[in-house]
Amino acid sequence: MAVGLLGSLGDVLRIVLPKGSLEKATFELFEAADLHIVRSSSVDYRASIDDPRVAEVRILRPQEIPMYVAEGLFDLGITGRDWIAETASNVESLGELRYSKATDNPVRIVVAVAADSSAQSVADLSDGVRVTTEYPRLTDEFFKARGVSADVRLSYGASEAKIPDIADCVVDITETGRALRAAGLRVIDTILTSYTELIANPVSSADTTKRHAMEQLLTLLNGTLEARGKVLIKLNVAESKLDAVLKVLPAAKSPTVSRLASGDYAVESVAEKRTINTLIPALSDAGATDLLELPISKIVH
Repeated sequence: MAVGLLGSLGDVLRIVLPKGSLEKATFELFEAADLHIVRSSSVDYRASIDDPRVAEVRILRPQEIPMYVAEGLFDLGITGRDWIAETASNVESLGELRYSKATDNPVRIVVAVAADSSAQSVADLSDGVRVTTEYPRLTDEFFKARGVSADVRLSYGASEAKIPDIADCVVDITETGRALRAAGLRVIDTILTSYTELIANPVSSADTTKRHAMEQLLTLLNGTLEARGKVLIKLNVAESKLDAVLKVLPAAKSPTVSRLASGDYAVESVAEKRTINTLIPALSDAGATDLLELPISKIVH
């Protein structure tokens, strides 16, 4: 990037990042994207990023982030689709960042009942059913849409422990479902599938300078996520064996083929790391030589 452009984008964005379950995964993503977050301690709510586009960084609960971004206290924030929907905040989504606290999979807001319950869906529950949840707005709307009048009670955590004495069912977030099963519960409905999202204040997003800075940061984050689990394969191959080697490589990754002065070919291709244990021997069998496997930090399309 030209120095002049960096200057025009200097210190323009106030960013809020999630504290709690998403905190570690978010910090790791920013670190890998070369947006190193610096703070004095792990309990400090203020931080900085050594980047000319970032003026301020705050670390707050993801439940609050959509409201603060909507109010213009921050230009940019990271939170889950679940909290955007629960707070009904007027924010602009710049796109999904496909990671969560433990995996790259989305989380789900689900309705769960005791394993021995006869209910197979929310529609099977009786009026007056006691529901405990951290998502009262989404829960109330979901039950009403299915014709069930529910007694929705706000939970401040450990919702699954309240079945069956305090509540009849729980609306909770899950990534794998293991915790719910361990608590003797069974999922009967899904209210929402939620990825982490990068959100912007609509007024800030309409500002040309801020929008440009936002899109540049998003390029770094998406490029880092795209590179996860992938490696670069480089190899040489004789012309007579080129077709055989190309058949082994994943066609969807569009290998790059270059003619060498020797008359052989150099081939480069992106591959899934999980396939390398079978791919490299297969390439060697097909005639590839001088094979290299290299890590990839970012893939920007």
